Amino acid sequence: MAESTTDPKELFGTTPVARLFVHAALPGAVGMLVSSLYDVMDGILVGNFIGETAFAAINLAMPFVIVLFAFGDLIGVGSAVPISIALGENRDDDANSLFTCSCLANIALGTFLGLLLWLLAPTIFGLLGATGELAQSATLYLRVYAAFAPISTIAYAFDNYLRISGRIRRSLVANTFLGVFGAVLEFIFLGIFGMNIGAAALAYSLAIIFSVGIAVWPFFRGELQLKFVRPHFSLAEAWEVFRCGLSTFLDNVAGRITSIVMNTALLAMGGENAVSIYGCAMFAEGFIIPLLYGILDALQPAVGYNWGARDYQRVKKLELLCFGSAACLSVFLVILINAAPGFVVRLFLPQAEEAFMTEAVFALRIFSLGLLLRWFCFATQMFLVSIGDSVSATLIAVCSAIAFPLPLIWLLSPLGLTGLWFNSVVNAVLTAALSVVLLLRLRGKVRVMSAQEQL
Repeated sequence: MAESTTDPKELFGTTPVARLFVHAALPGAVGMLVSSLYDVMDGILVGNFIGETAFAAINLAMPFVIVLFAFGDLIGVGSAVPISIALGENRDDDANSLFTCSCLANIALGTFLGLLLWLLAPTIFGLLGATGELAQSATLYLRVYAAFAPISTIAYAFDNYLRISGRIRRSLVANTFLGVFGAVLEFIFLGIFGMNIGAAALAYSLAIIFSVGIAVWPFFRGELQLKFVRPHFSLAEAWEVFRCGLSTFLDNVAGRITSIVMNTALLAMGGENAVSIYGCAMFAEGFIIPLLYGILDALQPAVGYNWGARDYQRVKKLELLCFGSAACLSVFLVILINAAPGFVVRLFLPQAEEAFMTEAVFALRIFSLGLLLRWFCFATQMFLVSIGDSVSATLIAVCSAIAFPLPLIWLLSPLGLTGLWFNSVVNAVLTAALSVVLLLRLRGKVRVMSAQEQL
């Protein structure tokens, strides 16, 4: 693939902010859009070609799959922040060592977690209350992903490393290939050959293998500023990676814990149908959140670089673009969902009965209200991650993903299923209030730091 090499220091430090946004954020959003479209297609293909039980099964299994991928993000995002800051401070050797150590750690962790999930899958779904075909389908789906864990975890990390190295275009190509090839392969497996739910997971796993090859190739050739070197392991650096990646990791993992508890409550209150309705809402969120992530994460290396270079005015300009674009995108998508909620449900479950449709449309309308504030919470969290304020970012992640929504499941349970649908709205209000407080506190710190540097 012929591709011009962009100096990260020039790209992040001197390129006009608007041009940098177009160069980095828009391809990042497009790449994540394609990836999120695959997630949506996964639900559509399973619901249309296999049936409602299989659709419910992937919604039971998906939280555990995302937890698996979250470990890749823990190391990928966690190492990307100190790597970007090190490059901004001209410590290239430290950046290369950290890059190499992180890749090795990701492979080792993925191998261990894959084996663990393979062995525990039947027990996990039994404890959730799933039985019969539902439990068997969920187990098969999770085990296929577990088998490919060493590769899938590192795939998410290399997306960060490509953007740090200024290879925005290759990141876009890798993500686009992942989504398109995965969807085509799944359609062939399910729609043409009539294979079972395991083939749905196999299609995406095979797509990940090829996507990793696209991402890793320029690093093996030594074309980029980040290079594989003899690693120098350091407990201090390992702790820094863990600290910087913890908020994103907890956001993913804690959120999946909440989803698991929510699915258990839904099975008890409304059975398989309630789980399927929640699945429709989760697939809608799975389309929106990756778009936001694509924009915000693509600019994370630039924010981290300029923070390390003490160029706070440039950081402010970048974040104004991040927050503004996230707000506009979220409002537009919420309007889109409310314009045709029935169409969204029919995409996944075309044979759904009228009573199911009524409840599903009601749930989607309520759920969408929370998205009007989720963008602000997510943008704040990603900004705090970019500048290395892992404590504040982790606080937002933990509160948003588990500390607020878990008690709300119990507090709103007297309202039945309606209370469960309102969980995301109340959670978004509380998390947005917390985000405002943390941003105001950070603004005061920046003013003090800027004043001290002028003395």
